[in-house]
Amino acid sequence: MSAERKAMWRKDIDLLLSVADYIVELVPSQQTAKDGTTMEVMVSRQRKDLLMNIPALRKLDAMLIEYLDNFKGPNEFWYVSRDAVDAGSREDDKWWLPRPKVPPNGLSDASRKWLQFQKESVNQVLKAAMAINAQLLSEMEVPDDYIESLPKNGRASLGDSIYKSITVEFFDPEQLLSTMDLSTDHKVLEFKNKIEASIVIWKRKMNHKDGKSTWGSAVSLEKRELFEERAETILLLLKQRFPGLPQSHLDTSKIQFNRDVGQSLLESYSRILESLAFTVMSRIEDVMYADSLAQNPSLAQTGRKPSAACLPLTGSTREETEKNPTETQTPTSMTLSDFMGWNLMGDTEPGRSSSGNSEDLKDDSGMLAGKLNRLAIHKKNNSYLDKLENLGGQRSPTSRH
Repeated sequence: MSAERKAMWRKDIDLLLSVADYIVELVPSQQTAKDGTTMEVMVSRQRKDLLMNIPALRKLDAMLIEYLDNFKGPNEFWYVSRDAVDAGSREDDKWWLPRPKVPPNGLSDASRKWLQFQKESVNQVLKAAMAINAQLLSEMEVPDDYIESLPKNGRASLGDSIYKSITVEFFDPEQLLSTMDLSTDHKVLEFKNKIEASIVIWKRKMNHKDGKSTWGSAVSLEKRELFEERAETILLLLKQRFPGLPQSHLDTSKIQFNRDVGQSLLESYSRILESLAFTVMSRIEDVMYADSLAQNPSLAQTGRKPSAACLPLTGSTREETEKNPTETQTPTSMTLSDFMGWNLMGDTEPGRSSSGNSEDLKDDSGMLAGKLNRLAIHKKNNSYLDKLENLGGQRSPTSRH
């Protein structure tokens, strides 16, 4: 990122967040008068959600800019204009972008490991931004326009088949998902919209249990709470298996009709960082794919990019992988802090000297890890959530950007 563009980026972010200084709340504060008496008065401070999230998002922003700055100076790869003769025709979905080029024999082991480290670092920022954005969306109020568009009961929203699968005595969420047609993102998103709509309906029925409402029914409160918990479990499973889905109808409605300026600032800032992190990681993957083609030209015949785990290992990279297999594999069972992987921020970049402030990142990672741990959503009953520990959604959110 050039100096001018970096300055413009920071200026735009400062303008976006400038109004946050005036979104305050009153809190009690102990003050001492001149005569020595202590009294409690109300003082104003920035609202709690802004006070917690803005520093974390600014830190993620600074980390992304620093990762971009790491690519300054000479590199073993370069780019060819899309109009250049030697660029060739591009058959992928990024035909409008410059094409990365590498030496005929591919990148050196040091450059390859350095690129992998940069990708992992950016991926941690991406996951953190996605977690913050998801938490912010969950805290937004459900708009009245969305509620008015819902059917009167959960059965009408889900359909008879899905409703019966959720309300059976012995409920198995994985068995339910195995019977659903989730072959395309559109079908998964449609199923997710149904689940979210049923959750909103059942929650509203529980909130209106003491009054006469058109949302009332003959279903007992205990069963309705059980159905809502089961639907939440299915929704969490979908988010784990398909993290790259576009925003659901409920999410877009919350963004469109939200009247809280502070929440809108945080949601838009986290979504911007999420999009930028994905773009940077995608560019790194393009270079790694060009390197894999240089080593194994037969991959071009498949017509698709292999995942990072499928890229060939050569030389010292393979030896290091065999010595430390746990360092190159993503565990399938981890807590939210482990899933973010902030402990990698203090590592030095292998095979290349870095001008970045790695020690500063190491010092600040504890603050971010504590912030992100507070974003976890705790449930009253974890009987169905234990199975989520064995899931590890790894797909990049291509449809969100």
